[in-house]
Amino acid sequence: MQRLFELSLALTIALDFAAWFVFHMAAALCTLNMPDRWFATDHWLYRTRDWERQGQFWHHVFRVRNWKERLPDGAQLIGRGYAKKRLQATHAEELVRFVQESRRAELTHYLAMLPAPLFFLWNPAWIGWFMIGYALIANAPCIIAQRYNRPRFINVLEKRTIGSRIHKK
Repeated sequence: MQRLFELSLALTIALDFAAWFVFHMAAALCTLNMPDRWFATDHWLYRTRDWERQGQFWHHVFRVRNWKERLPDGAQLIGRGYAKKRLQATHAEELVRFVQESRRAELTHYLAMLPAPLFFLWNPAWIGWFMIGYALIANAPCIIAQRYNRPRFINVLEKRTIGSRIHKK
């Protein structure tokens, strides 16, 4: 594959860093400006699949519980959004909000990976492939953490809803 244009090594490295910063921030700002109602339901993208076994697959394969607390929280990094590092409270409204924001975070990381093929435009092919690898390594852990946490919170919410229905009868 031939590059669209060639730059000096220093300029290429600077452009790569700047591009990733712009792509990550653009994805975050894009999803932060989307209406909350877009994240209120389990759209097919966010729905837990049977093979995920309510999120347990992610722990069994990747040991997500051992490292998810070390992930950076995008809301803290950009100073806007909902902090998901720690649950703010345990009442139902907060759990609903956490689930909703985990969907927003998951979409943010999918969107942040999409521009990775653009790096082939100004990088040698091997660097382009490296950038695709970087996109996966930088974003997959965040997606995995969301896909691990969300079913657990949904289960708690469902149990509370069933419990409240029983107590109201």
